[in-house]
Amino acid sequence: MRRSSTFARQVLLVRVGRRDGDLRGDTELVLPERLVDRQRRRYLADRFDRTIGPDRAELEAIMPVSPAVAPTTPVDDASAMSIPLLPGARTPARRMKFALVNACTLASLVLGINAIFVAMAGEARVAALLLIACVAFDGLDGALARKLGVASPFGAQMDSLADMCSFGLAAPVVVYASLVGSAPTGAAAVAAALVAGCAAIRLARFNVSPKDGRFFCGVPTTMAAAVLALTVAIGLPLPAVVQIAGVALLAFAMVSSFPYAKLARLVKLPPWLWLAPVVGALVDIRLTFALVVVGYLVSGPLLWLHQRRTA
Repeated sequence: MRRSSTFARQVLLVRVGRRDGDLRGDTELVLPERLVDRQRRRYLADRFDRTIGPDRAELEAIMPVSPAVAPTTPVDDASAMSIPLLPGARTPARRMKFALVNACTLASLVLGINAIFVAMAGEARVAALLLIACVAFDGLDGALARKLGVASPFGAQMDSLADMCSFGLAAPVVVYASLVGSAPTGAAAVAAALVAGCAAIRLARFNVSPKDGRFFCGVPTTMAAAVLALTVAIGLPLPAVVQIAGVALLAFAMVSSFPYAKLARLVKLPPWLWLAPVVGALVDIRLTFALVVVGYLVSGPLLWLHQRRTA
């Protein structure tokens, strides 16, 4: 009823405009205030509604509505909604580079799935090695995308989904397989679930947060998965309770707000700082690895306190 009434008002205004000579052309409409007086227009429109009624077909037969007055409907254009996977020029060379980068991402995904299968078969150390290969391919695809100039939103989303499979699912399964038999099953399951949940939160927050070129906000999932995989691969001689506590601490570190230095900043450290870990690895690789991991985890709160004091 309301739509028909509005249509009747439009027809009446067109007629009154033509009678008063204020309308120029069939499709050109001017403001209603220039046609007739406001009170006269409302009175005539209401009277026209009561006499003619809401029959839209009859009104269109009396006075067809011009394209300028007719209601518009949205056009469903599928081509306008499509987004290219590779921004920029789609030359064969750039497509090959784009395919190479995404092949590295898919390789990380496939290795993560196979790590789950191997861990379920009881080969936790072999699964940990596959997880380390996942970390290598994950770092390779991002570096290649930036160097070859084929970085894209599609690649970023693919990398995030692959990270969730490899580091959010495969890493907890590998940790659980390594803890079964030496730790309570319930505690191992809770620790693995914490890693999966915190990895999902960490990846989602990373996708929507502004990027900082100097620090990570929390421990990245790639770093956490590498630590867990190396722990299983080298077999740290730690009690089961300590291992479960360490896994839970690493999971919470992923969703913390502490700043952690990126690898590019760590590489720029003075060479003498790298001498101690290298010598320690030659003496006792397990102890050296544990000290490096603890030092990296502690660096986040220390940097946070330093930023608070200097702010």
